[in-house]
Amino acid sequence: MSLENENEIAWNLTELFPGPNHPKIADAQKNLMQLANNLVLKYKGKINVPNFSSNDLLNLIQEKENFLTELSELRSFSELSFAANMTLQENQELHSKITSHLTDLQKEVAFISLEIGKYVFEHKNLIQDPVLSNYKHHLEKIIRNYPHQLSEIEEQLILEKDQFGIEAWSQIQGSWLNTRMIDVEVEGELKILPYGKANGFLSHPDRKTRTSVNKGIYGLLGKENDIFSSALRNVCGDWLKISKRRKYDNEMHQSLIDSDLDQSIIDNLMKTIENNVGLYRRYLNYKASLMNLPKLGCEDILAPLSNSTHKKIEWDSAKDLILQAFGNFDVEFKEIVEDMYERNHIDASPRYGKRNGAFCSTWYKGRSAFILTSYNNDLNSAYTLAHELGHAIHAYYNTKNNTKLNTDISMVVAETASTFAELLMTDMFLNEKSISNSEKRSILAHVLDEAGMAVFSVAARVFFEQSLYASIENGVHLDGETIAKLWCNARNKISGNAVEWFDEMRWQWAKTPHYFIPNFRFYNYPYVYAQLFVFALYQIYKKEGSEFIKKFKKILSAGSSLSPKEIGEIIGFDITKPEFWELGMKQYEYFVKELESLK
Repeated sequence: MSLENENEIAWNLTELFPGPNHPKIADAQKNLMQLANNLVLKYKGKINVPNFSSNDLLNLIQEKENFLTELSELRSFSELSFAANMTLQENQELHSKITSHLTDLQKEVAFISLEIGKYVFEHKNLIQDPVLSNYKHHLEKIIRNYPHQLSEIEEQLILEKDQFGIEAWSQIQGSWLNTRMIDVEVEGELKILPYGKANGFLSHPDRKTRTSVNKGIYGLLGKENDIFSSALRNVCGDWLKISKRRKYDNEMHQSLIDSDLDQSIIDNLMKTIENNVGLYRRYLNYKASLMNLPKLGCEDILAPLSNSTHKKIEWDSAKDLILQAFGNFDVEFKEIVEDMYERNHIDASPRYGKRNGAFCSTWYKGRSAFILTSYNNDLNSAYTLAHELGHAIHAYYNTKNNTKLNTDISMVVAETASTFAELLMTDMFLNEKSISNSEKRSILAHVLDEAGMAVFSVAARVFFEQSLYASIENGVHLDGETIAKLWCNARNKISGNAVEWFDEMRWQWAKTPHYFIPNFRFYNYPYVYAQLFVFALYQIYKKEGSEFIKKFKKILSAGSSLSPKEIGEIIGFDITKPEFWELGMKQYEYFVKELESLK
């Protein structure tokens, strides 16, 4: 079935709620309010008292988990409906209504985190209490976060000001981008395409098409750079103030707490990137030679080497390939993926008003997930779909084996199965008996392109984000041109002279939604971490074969009950060692050498 000629591939959200205006929405809101009121009556002002026991704390945690589970049902339905089609009035109204309602609820129960934090911080021995053994690491994280919590009134005020402040700045970036029509030339034909569709041509085999799409998208962003610079300036300025108010060491500190890592681990990771930029440039230069170019253009970084990697892979064919790749690894993985298809949990059609990019949203209550992507009938889309289905597999093991609070995995862990899924696809393609050297080159180049993006290009975004905050601290006004210069400096720190850039590409930062997410800074290094961590895992898999699968499932089943360091120890890794990251880098180098060896 082709997405262009048949009905849309759209997810079915009715397992959550029958529809945006269904009475069950109001019933769920009332139920949540009742749960919140019960928590207030039962626990507010009654936690940090002499007779409050570990059993009382256990009951509170479990009641909080029940509340969060029900809250996530409403939030997921609202956000998923809006992401799939943000131009529908009923979705807009639902999103606005639920966002406001959940903000009110969060204000009501804000005391729980504050009072539990104080109680656990003052009774650290609770970590070893067998009654609370399921929540041991959760309590450790509470202790780490407690010094950065504010008073209940301050926390409520932050929730209120965010709703109509940085939340609005964030929304305007996404809404603007996903309601634009882009003028592009595709294979010599002038077209006006919605952003999501145009974005699918960025890796088209025709170089003139890639050039047109890049200039069309980023040129339009440049024309409206005042919107995006205003949004980013306010989001970053707000975070700088909040960071100081919460007494974080720096603007990255909160993300380290959320990622469950220490600064030294990320410092070692980023140092490894800086030490190996020559390896990435070596690949970029070699790719230029394979494409018969004197230098790689920015439009060629993710371009296929040949039409063999850009041949049409229609929806049903992609499904068969993905099922084969996961089935080659483990039958249970294949069954989980089949369940995602059978329950229509994937929204794959490009459409006007649909959120750009791809994501997988875990559904705790359903022990499943929902995937949004824009499938464009090509290899890139198939890999993206496999990546998101890897997330769905992770969601299955995570929710099946953990209570709600222990499913809140950090991003450095969350990318494990998804990144590994891409390698399973690569294994399947490279092990085909009939594959030619030309096809092998194309597949290896694709892998190196995507991993190069995740490791090196995303690392540039870390440097960029650090420079944003340094500039604000130094009194620099972040207008569009200033931000563009900071972006180019960070970008060139990675690519050096290996890439020739269009002038329009200085507006790349405006397209990336993660920079604009409220209270969620430094989303970027977790992707770098995950890619190198999984490259290290992949080397163990190639050595151990089926013996590795049990360990891998244990990693996916850990949720947030273990720290990333402890998860690494399952496989025998020590992520605190600077040399660990070189292990992952060796896999990238191996793929480069494999490509270079093909004649």
